[in-house]
Amino acid sequence: MSDKIRLSSTIRCPNCGHEKTVTMPTDACQWYYECEACGTLLKPLPGDCCVFCSYGTVPCPPIQQGSHCCASIASGTSKSS
Repeated sequence: MSDKIRLSSTIRCPNCGHEKTVTMPTDACQWYYECEACGTLLKPLPGDCCVFCSYGTVPCPPIQQGSHCCASIASGTSKSS
């Protein structure tokens, strides 16, 4: 198993099929991505934490590392003790 985190992912728009390789942020989830070809605003699919996990060829860095990314924050389920 490799410990190397891949930071590039190719996002494919489900509306028009346009693909673009982008660098993923390492310090935040990306919940929205606007397709530069057709203008469709992509949002994570239910159960995914970000657009890279839903539409990218590579999942986001936190998921690659085996963490839970920002899913609890995005869904509003984070709790304070």
